[in-house]
Amino acid sequence: MTQSISGKTTLDWDAFAAELAPVETITEPVLVKKRSRDFFWYSPILNAQLRRSFGDLVARPANADDLAHCLRTAYTHDAPVTLRGGGTGNYGQAVPLEGGLIIETTAMNRILEIGEGFVRVEAGAIIEDINTALHAEGWELAIFPSTQDIATIGGFIGGGSSGIGSLAHGMLRDPGNVISLKAMTVTDTPEERLFEGDAINQIHHAWGMNGVITEVTLRTVPHRNWIGCMATFETYRDAYAAGYALATADDIAPKLASTVDARICAYFPRLAEYLRPEKHLLTALVPAEDLDAYRALMAAQGGHVDLAMSEDELRSAGLPHVFEFAYNHTTLQVLKADRSATYLQVGCPTPPDPDAIDALRPKLGDDVWQHHEFALLGGQIVTFDLPIVWFTTEERLHEIEATYEANGFPVFDAHTCMVEKGGLKNADYRHLAWKKRMDPKGLLNSAKSRAWESVKHLSPEDIETFTPPEDA
Repeated sequence: MTQSISGKTTLDWDAFAAELAPVETITEPVLVKKRSRDFFWYSPILNAQLRRSFGDLVARPANADDLAHCLRTAYTHDAPVTLRGGGTGNYGQAVPLEGGLIIETTAMNRILEIGEGFVRVEAGAIIEDINTALHAEGWELAIFPSTQDIATIGGFIGGGSSGIGSLAHGMLRDPGNVISLKAMTVTDTPEERLFEGDAINQIHHAWGMNGVITEVTLRTVPHRNWIGCMATFETYRDAYAAGYALATADDIAPKLASTVDARICAYFPRLAEYLRPEKHLLTALVPAEDLDAYRALMAAQGGHVDLAMSEDELRSAGLPHVFEFAYNHTTLQVLKADRSATYLQVGCPTPPDPDAIDALRPKLGDDVWQHHEFALLGGQIVTFDLPIVWFTTEERLHEIEATYEANGFPVFDAHTCMVEKGGLKNADYRHLAWKKRMDPKGLLNSAKSRAWESVKHLSPEDIETFTPPEDA
């Protein structure tokens, strides 16, 4: 009998791996442990909690039949299952808290169909590969993450909410951005179920707890010649005001607008010869045909355009995509140099108010460096603050969160691996009802839900109408 790598299971994992044949498996402890991690180390709190959480076996199904075989075997042996794509999540979504089987989806990576305004792909497809194939046909994904070169599309749908393109096209959950998806049940006879329309949101952003996404059909938009632009400003307020002006301009159609504190820019060494030192930054993607209007707007806003390059020009200069200095790639750029940094996720007043941002800055302290992303939410332009925080203690982190909250900036916990404490805020019993339908034994990542234990014995219909005792 094989000793459990996780120390949390009693199954014979050698026998389990043999039973999965001919599905490819990984049993080497070093490799299993490596695939038990995601980017949870962005958070010192999660790093302390999760760094010793491992699975026991990795399976790499190559197609839906392989996947069904894995899920059927797990169901037979009551084996915990954790799904993994590229492992770019920040909250430990891909970390197996209960040990067990890790299913890595990256071998299920076919691009199945490209049509007018849509692409249909297997869940394990790398997002950059999808975009590359789309560009050749004159299309591009409406929304994608800054980690597109590593992230899988299934992982993005399972754990993401916004990304590059959200300024133009809204959130992933907005109608039409995800056209349909298929997810497989964890039962004695696994079956694929199709989700369309509002039903998509019963699987989307459920962290792989509500069935195994196998296939996704996504909205695409005509591919444009995007120019990566960086403009600098004397004050952060001016950069933020310019970001809002760009996001709402009638004659410019950006798909990215991101403002970054000058102190963060010091951690962008590859941009050192391009950006004016000690200035605040507005990063944007604008269509080539709108570049003159963009330059005029930046000048009117008191900014200086430091960089404006096409993708080909960036590549020739040895520079990365400009979106690698936006979203949580900004955090990564800092962490490359200093692991004592972390981040928060904070909502902002709507409509965006440069004066409110400016008034908040001195209240936060010198250990908080602001960074805002502009997006379209509910038909309105909004911003989210993803600040760099120089971590000292958990108490200080909570003090910073309290400062944001007290000034009207809601905080979404970036330092929890529980789905109810993060983006969802509270338990979503419709989600949990679908979990019961798709995963009746609760084998899929169930430890990531605090509410599951209180409802797992109920029928899906009873879960949907469940009222927690404290709310009764």
